[in-house]
Amino acid sequence: MMKETKLYNVIFPIWLLLFFPPVILVTIVGNFIIDSLVICLCYFAFKLSDNLALKTFYTGSIYKVWVFGFMSDLIGAAILFTTGILGDSLGIPYEIYSAINFDPFSNPVALAIIVFAMAVSALLIFLLNYKVTFKKLIADRHMRLKLALAIAIVTMPWTFLLPTKWFYRGF
Repeated sequence: MMKETKLYNVIFPIWLLLFFPPVILVTIVGNFIIDSLVICLCYFAFKLSDNLALKTFYTGSIYKVWVFGFMSDLIGAAILFTTGILGDSLGIPYEIYSAINFDPFSNPVALAIIVFAMAVSALLIFLLNYKVTFKKLIADRHMRLKLALAIAIVTMPWTFLLPTKWFYRGF
């Protein structure tokens, strides 16, 4: 007769699951759809139609916005992964790295670390889109700044704030 084995410590933070197969395919498609919507909404909100056709703007920016956004999210997740998984060996108290992984709102330091990771991702999204994606498409620096900032704020990895305990029973 085989003995039943239970693994109690195999609960991943919800933000980490977004980068594992097959969930990563959903994440990639979801990011593409969200980035597409944000690009189109920004096109109309910032009245770019005066100087640029929507098709030209969209096709000239979507791939870079999407790739830069996903790369930036991965870097933010790496910060959280390093802090959350290696917390004990880095000398971080259990309460903090546990909160990073399972309930960011249960510890103010954990929440600050998560917000820092989100801010790093948003800053990278902003800089890459401002300096690379929109550099040739939009000559007006002020408009490029507003557009890159709007995309960075809307598409930053807000899912990092989701408490894992919402998705697991008995936690």
